[in-house]
Amino acid sequence: MVKYKIIFSFFLFLSLIELGHAQDPEFSQFYANRLYLNPAFAGSDICPKLSINHRNQWPALGKTFVTYTASVDGYVDMVQGGVGLHVLSDRQGDGALKTTAIDAMYSYTLRVNNTFNISGGFQASYVNRVLDWNNLVFPDMIDELYGVIYRTNEQIPEDASKSYFDFSAGMLGFGKNYYFGVAVHHLAEPEESFYNSSNAILPRKYTAHFGAKIPINNRRYKRGALSISPNIMYQRQQSFEQLNYGLYLSRDAVTFGVWMRQNFDFHYDSFIMLIGFVQDDIKFAYSYDLTISKLAKETLGAHEVTISYQFPCREHKKKWSAIKCPRF
Repeated sequence: MVKYKIIFSFFLFLSLIELGHAQDPEFSQFYANRLYLNPAFAGSDICPKLSINHRNQWPALGKTFVTYTASVDGYVDMVQGGVGLHVLSDRQGDGALKTTAIDAMYSYTLRVNNTFNISGGFQASYVNRVLDWNNLVFPDMIDELYGVIYRTNEQIPEDASKSYFDFSAGMLGFGKNYYFGVAVHHLAEPEESFYNSSNAILPRKYTAHFGAKIPINNRRYKRGALSISPNIMYQRQQSFEQLNYGLYLSRDAVTFGVWMRQNFDFHYDSFIMLIGFVQDDIKFAYSYDLTISKLAKETLGAHEVTISYQFPCREHKKKWSAIKCPRF
């Protein structure tokens, strides 16, 4: 019966999709998925970079929330700025609801002085959402003794595919050992309903993030080999607020990270642990979200893996330093 309670709760939400307000997938390794965090990050490493991310949230429930992303970005002299392409594939309810988003972005960096730069970015997105009606289970389909045996009385949408365009913008400021940024996603607040209504909009998402890299001087290590990086990120979408805070410890090619995720009612959701490696131009990181809320035994947290490759870099006409935010 636990299984059916989970199905009941999840798909009851889907059955109310006509009146609902959707939210975005989230990533614990948000600096490893920079283009998803803030479009102003496009080209921030100057050299071209390819990144791939996989997140499996609540694995105890099966393939309930599985998200993949892939991105490539770099600085292009022809447009005098950074360009990026980001693709997201999100599957909810073992494929009952599938979302594919393709984001194209451009950023421009202004060098204020020798130590401080400001970047502004803009993003245009094409999004497609597909509802697999045959994979849905509604409350009126379930018999307490025999399980799913009935047909539902829910109204089947005429078109189970919904596509729309969306827009986002962001800003970054960064110096030698610090960085901060703000971003606003879903500026147009697009309509997502599969029915003929205007009640299922995707609310704007507001993000603010700040961090610093602090070198630790030690005779045992060469300069810059050991550092800590405290960071904080705030997000708000509709009435939902979230605060992530923690720090990274980097020693040569290895990075460790610990984080907390909570809301402003002091409800703690997850304790996040990360380990990452850098080998030449390849980066790899694994993180685990240890759920510390009441859902801990039912969900078993979340797994996230990131792999990135930085391509060889040629000399550019415009000169400035790459942003020194965390690797992951």
